This record gives sequence, C-alpha cells and structure tokens, in this order.
Amino acid sequence: MRLRIGISACLLGEEVRYDGGHKRDSLLIDLFGPFVEWVPVCPEVEIGLGTPRPAMRLVRIGADTRMVTSETGADHTEAMREYAERRVRELMGERLSGYIFKKDSPSCGMEGVKLYPAAGGEPVREGRGLFAETLLRLWPDLPVEEEGRLHDPLLLESFVTRVFCREVSFPLPRRYLQ
Repeated sequence: MRLRIGISACLLGEEVRYDGGHKRDSLLIDLFGPFVEWVPVCPEVEIGLGTPRPAMRLVRIGADTRMVTSETGADHTEAMREYAERRVRELMGERLSGYIFKKDSPSCGMEGVKLYPAAGGEPVREGRGLFAETLLRLWPDLPVEEEGRLHDPLLLESFVTRVFCREVSFPLPRRYLQ
C-alpha cells in the first residue's frame, strides 16, 4: 500500500501557477515519489481561475484577511473559503497520511505569507493562505508541512515520522493481520 499525500499541484510540475509555470520540487518527487500516491490540489485553478491569471495577494481589511487580485482588486475570498470548506471535507474521506503546501502562496501558504495592509504600505509576513487555513482548522491532526521547510533535514525527518505514525494508526486490512 502506498501512502497518500495531498500536495500543492505546482510542486509536482503541473503548470497551474498564476504565471502559467510550476514549482516542481525534485527533492519531494525523487524522495517520496516511489513511496506515495500524490493527491494534487490547486485551489486557485479549482475555483475556476485560469492559467495564467493575475497574481493575487492577501490583504488585511479590518480584522479580516481577503484574497484579492493585485492589479484589479477583484476579491476571491468567498469563493476560496467556500471551495476550501468543501474540498477539505472531500480530502478527509480520501485517507491522506499528510499534506505538503506551497510556501508563500495566498491560497496554500501555511505560515509567513505576505499580508498587505488595506491602506497600502509594506506587507508583514503574518498571513496564512486561505485554503491552508481551512485545512489546518478542519483537520488539525493531519501531518502538514511547507515544501521549503522540507529541505531542512530535521524538519523532513519529523514530517516523515509523523506521516508514518499516522499511517500505522489506521486499522490494517484483514489480510495483514493473518
């Protein structure tokens, strides 16, 4: 049985980024590839945004964080939040053992995403992507990590350990118990 790990689709080399490109991560693909079944997710494409598309950013408006298009100010927050609630619940039924997010993404960044003030000015690295925020809230016990952090050997080891511990906690099929 191969482990199932959710992953930001761009990290697998899928050309789904705002600029039409990808962020293929060879370490993840070469290291994990033989042992896992990837479950790719691109929230921005899955809410109907094209590729390429205008870049988006997180903007703090009062106490709320909004996901808006940088150039036009088009607000995609509600579409992303509705999608994220539905998609995370679907993923919860897919027996994932872990999830790897794309760092710095306004939809998938797990931490330290640039958060811009509504009135303009310099961003602070205090944001969390809207899809990542929903997944972490609804599924707090799922092992998660950002791809950039997995290049640190200690963080990689920790993630792999958490993934395997989660996997062995699932009930084994009968054929493995005989």
